[in-house]
Amino acid sequence: MTNNRQPRIVVIGGGTGLPVLLRGLKKYPVDITAIVTVADDGGSSGRLREELNIPPPGDVRNVLAALSDVEPLIEEMFQHRFKAANDLSGHSLGNLILAAMTSITGNFMHAIQEMSKVLNVRGKVLPASNQSVVLNAIFEDGSIVSGESKIPSCGKKIKKVFLTPEHVTPLPETILAIREADLIVIGPGSLYTSILPNLLVPEIGDEVARAKAKKVYICNLMTQAGETHDYTAGDHIRAIYDHIKQPFINTILVNNEDIPLPVQEKYSKEDAVPVHFDINSLYSLGLEVIFGEIVSIEDDVIRHDTKEVAKILYSLLIDETLKRS
Repeated sequence: MTNNRQPRIVVIGGGTGLPVLLRGLKKYPVDITAIVTVADDGGSSGRLREELNIPPPGDVRNVLAALSDVEPLIEEMFQHRFKAANDLSGHSLGNLILAAMTSITGNFMHAIQEMSKVLNVRGKVLPASNQSVVLNAIFEDGSIVSGESKIPSCGKKIKKVFLTPEHVTPLPETILAIREADLIVIGPGSLYTSILPNLLVPEIGDEVARAKAKKVYICNLMTQAGETHDYTAGDHIRAIYDHIKQPFINTILVNNEDIPLPVQEKYSKEDAVPVHFDINSLYSLGLEVIFGEIVSIEDDVIRHDTKEVAKILYSLLIDETLKRS
């Protein structure tokens, strides 16, 4: 590393996968930038987005919590979701605070920056844009649906997703972070509703593709009903390339750890199965394939093992920075 700076890693995603990964990464001496989708329109985020005309705060809130360095009770309070049968029902306190801070500062990005100070966040959290976007899907049968939360429930094979409005401006800080990164990580997260909404923001996808940094894709461990039914790992990569119009991923991290049958059976009720890592297909796509035991199972819920994935990514990051020094 030159100038004694910390190596820079940019992580792009949303949903539940991104916070899991960040909790492991923040324990290493790295400069983290998380780029988070603003296409969510369901639940508390959707209500605040519609009522207050602000970008949806939910995914940003989860990432702030994951990168925070505060007492556990403070984080728990920030993530607390109200259950009372009134207007507060379903809202999380963190979403409400971000909404209030946006109103006070007049800017969603400024709200995130102020909350990052309060929560002593390790790294930068950047929304993919400073305005709400609508995610739309075109299905194989030609039908179109608008709204991130509605897409998986249609139960149809997705042909393409796209954003409206068409002209969305990314933040200058986001473009700079991508250009200066030593490693860019894409995923884990829902392919069509968490990952692609970031890459489809004009300039972001192109900047990622052009960036000098190595690009690593962390594939989901399980398929997702209504999004990636029967998808192999290679299908995930090809879907990204189809949307960005060019190949640009260097490396894919794949799981080589067995998932217990009782857990698989539980997921099968949700029409989800382990992603098949079609190794020959991945090699044919020109990818470096890294194998790891990267599964964590708690209460029969499958997640990536945050410690193991972070260790692998840190090793890749150090290799990249040494090449540049």
